[in-house]
Amino acid sequence: MSFAIENAAAADKVLPAVRELAPEMVTLRHQIHAHPELAYEEHLTSELVAARLSEWGYEVHRGLAGTGVVGTLRLGQGQRRLGIRADMDALPIQEATGLPYASKVPGKMHACGHDGHTSILLAAARAIARERGFDGTLHLIFQPAEEGLGGGRRMVEEGLFERFPCDAVFALHNMPGFPAGKFGFKEGPFMASSDSVTVTVAGRGGHGSAPHLAADPVVAAAHIIVALQTIVSRNVDPREMAVVSVGAIHGGDAPNVIADSVQMRLTVRAYRPEIRAMLRDRITQLVQAQAVTLGVTAEVDYHWRYPALVNDDASTRLARQVALDWLGEDGLLPPLAPLTGSEDFSFMLERCPGSYLIVGNGEGEHHRTGGCMVHNPGYDFNDAILPIAASYWVQLVRRFLAPQA
Repeated sequence: MSFAIENAAAADKVLPAVRELAPEMVTLRHQIHAHPELAYEEHLTSELVAARLSEWGYEVHRGLAGTGVVGTLRLGQGQRRLGIRADMDALPIQEATGLPYASKVPGKMHACGHDGHTSILLAAARAIARERGFDGTLHLIFQPAEEGLGGGRRMVEEGLFERFPCDAVFALHNMPGFPAGKFGFKEGPFMASSDSVTVTVAGRGGHGSAPHLAADPVVAAAHIIVALQTIVSRNVDPREMAVVSVGAIHGGDAPNVIADSVQMRLTVRAYRPEIRAMLRDRITQLVQAQAVTLGVTAEVDYHWRYPALVNDDASTRLARQVALDWLGEDGLLPPLAPLTGSEDFSFMLERCPGSYLIVGNGEGEHHRTGGCMVHNPGYDFNDAILPIAASYWVQLVRRFLAPQA
């Protein structure tokens, strides 16, 4: 089995212990890919993870957030404690890759590469257990339900860091559109908060031919949608980032009937907590004021979901330095701009210093599916980056838990 990679320098740096394991770990990745499981349903995946970790000498803990798994390895007398997290869940998408190991479960697929993230950490886990070259405590965190249902938050709420204390915690995500096997780092805010809002506008229905006898929630909703567009442009400093997008609107069934109500669904994003709070207040105020003006009522159901993902400066500098010392400048991506997507690793970073990094998944074709973005029926994790990413985790463990003189 070959592992062609655009970044030849990185390919040459794959650790021998990982290179030896790579074919087996790719086969394991394909197994997970073919049997995707949605949030909090990752029973087969967590069984596989727990069995492998136990076989390799890790102390295995199960049950956090239902299907979560934590593998712990303690060596020497060192007091340092390191956490590394991988996500395990798939998405409710029908796969269209046509690959030999494509999803066997209708309507479910690993369209974000969590099968790859899990396999990367397992490959690193095995190499680390064989090498036994650190001094301290290593916690490998396999998290369920990253895709929208807050598995990271639930693990934290159920005592992740009380039961498995960490001095720092790290995670990575593959990123299509970047050269395969190159690593990217960003201090401070890296991914946006993500909140969901449901607005229900209630009026008084009637016949379309007599609108004066009704209180039209459709017209009111239209005014509200237009007014919402002024929040970012007129309330947020132009040097900051915020997003208010109306992604869905539902109301009415016939052209000649004025509906009783209309429902709108929004996504709201920001980097800074004070802007996040301001957006909530302004959306609520504006919706209700517009409703009163137009003779209807409006209910705003605001769901706080994921906070912004903020990388600790010192942890990120260390993570970057590990890659730089190992791979040189050619192994790193240029300085990254913050992303407007969101990630529930943010909950872990609120409780423990750490850093979230990316590894390029490729710019061109791989596995005949092309370098398409995640959350796409044609996406596939690039097996070529598995060995280099697993080697990175080994290098991070070596550095963070190096024996103290």
